[in-house]
Amino acid sequence: MKQNQAWSEYCKTLSPAIVESCTKTAVSAGPGALLKALGGALPDWKFRHALARGGWYRLGGIVNAAGERLSDNLEKWVEDALDERDGDVQALIDDYAEQTLYATRLIGQTHYLTSSAGDGDDDFLLLEIEDLQEVRVHRLFANDPSSIEEIVDPRGSSELSQPLGLPFYSFRRLQHMGAFLQRMLAQKPDPAPIHRMLADWTKSSAGKATAFCNHWVIATREHLDRYHQPVFRAQPIATFAGEPPEFAVAQGTSGLKLNEALSHFDREVGYPMAWYFHMLTTKAVPHWVAQATVEDALGGFAYLPQKDVDTVRSWLHRPYAV
Repeated sequence: MKQNQAWSEYCKTLSPAIVESCTKTAVSAGPGALLKALGGALPDWKFRHALARGGWYRLGGIVNAAGERLSDNLEKWVEDALDERDGDVQALIDDYAEQTLYATRLIGQTHYLTSSAGDGDDDFLLLEIEDLQEVRVHRLFANDPSSIEEIVDPRGSSELSQPLGLPFYSFRRLQHMGAFLQRMLAQKPDPAPIHRMLADWTKSSAGKATAFCNHWVIATREHLDRYHQPVFRAQPIATFAGEPPEFAVAQGTSGLKLNEALSHFDREVGYPMAWYFHMLTTKAVPHWVAQATVEDALGGFAYLPQKDVDTVRSWLHRPYAV
């Protein structure tokens, strides 16, 4: 636990340099420019760009027709305004009937960057930086709302969004992944699927060939349950560009043909046993393949190293999905 705390405090000391790198790097220059800025600010850490995920947005603030900002927090502004009117939505609508106000959103994507911190497969730093742009969206109260949700984020709005500025980088989070996973175990001693996946990586051919963070990042979440106890979530995300290769063999395939299909999948993705880890996560490989490979090994057709056969057999005895 002390080591986890030490990593948490250490990551905080790196944050100012990361914020400065984000501030002085234009999004239009691309991730390479961001990596160069980070390399100059943090020479002891060699970050690599692993993955970018977009298609999301979060609520922004409020601007008027002239583009002047009334609030940076749309939801809080609405909640406070309703509290002042004892929750009367119609009173709020009436009070602002003569004003033209617009909600804004922050649309963007998350860049995941990794840097090795040691020899363990969970011993790496994961840096999340957001690429954001604020846009003006729907006019407030134009849809005759009856709830907070219909005010701040109405469904089916036909208004076109208008950019309010250039995209920009924003530092979101830096964490040591091993420390986060240890916190998960401290809360719940039974290993979660992500712990089992990392253990399988280490003992299989994949772990002997390459580092986990070369091919995966881990999206984490933390919140309090109704008893105010922390709840941790960790979801592995493959950094393979595009969709995983097609696994084009029918159920019941075995022997040489199955071996060829597994080898092709591994070559396309870039490391041994890729088929197994994508079976656990992306479902690109069906579960029957695990049974077939073990049956082939028991039948004397040993195209998998014994450590990989043992890994698959262990999963068959106690399956999990991540």
